[in-house]
Amino acid sequence: MTRIVHLSDLHFGRDQPELETPLIEAVNGLTPDLVAISGDFTQRARVGQYDRARAFLNRIEAPTLSVPGNHDTPLDNLLVRFFQPWKRYRQAIDANLEPSTDLDAARVMGVNTVNRFSWQRGKMSRRTVARVCAAFADAADSLRVVVLHHPLEHGPEVEKRLMRGARSALGRLQECGADIVLSGHLHHTVTAPFERAEGLLFVQAGTGLSNRLRGEANTFNVIEGDRKGLTIRTFAAQDEPAFKPEMEAAFSRRNGIWSAA
Repeated sequence: MTRIVHLSDLHFGRDQPELETPLIEAVNGLTPDLVAISGDFTQRARVGQYDRARAFLNRIEAPTLSVPGNHDTPLDNLLVRFFQPWKRYRQAIDANLEPSTDLDAARVMGVNTVNRFSWQRGKMSRRTVARVCAAFADAADSLRVVVLHHPLEHGPEVEKRLMRGARSALGRLQECGADIVLSGHLHHTVTAPFERAEGLLFVQAGTGLSNRLRGEANTFNVIEGDRKGLTIRTFAAQDEPAFKPEMEAAFSRRNGIWSAA
């Protein structure tokens, strides 16, 4: 059985500092196999914001896997954004924008979906999907996890445009045996099979620390299980302040389809 903590959208620079230690304590207390962070470490990709993000990562006891979000390239410095978009991210977070790792019973692939020429809308190319699928080809019975910032599906309530390539990527990832996609971006929790790809589980994290809340408290997710069954618990910030379990959803897989257990 694998346990992965999923954080997203920390937004240092527009965060709530009083939640930082409670979040770290909750994450470390869960003793996960991996902490996956699906982008937006900063609000404006400034050096000081990255310094705080790095200090936060240094307090996490488990191994981490991180991918960038659209806020992790500068909005207000176009020269840096267009010509050195990842310099600060690489220095502070990870030199590899698309890291991967093998756990005892899981293979986790990071994907950079940020389009530096479009502030909000991401992109996922066919080449990227092919790379991920090739990595899953020899994953055997390992849980197959994809981590990216922009979601592959939007509900009807979402006004932002779906990222380029999302629909074709969703179908191809299901075909090549991916099990679960972890994303962020919208500051809203989702735990359900994709509507267009029921063989693939959609786990979207809310914001871990930001004060830009969108109808729910600061949250993070914990994923536990294997290819046959998964449980996702959502932890939410309380008034103490502390992060405590708020929701739990269990899924089982039959005939290649995820359904509520």
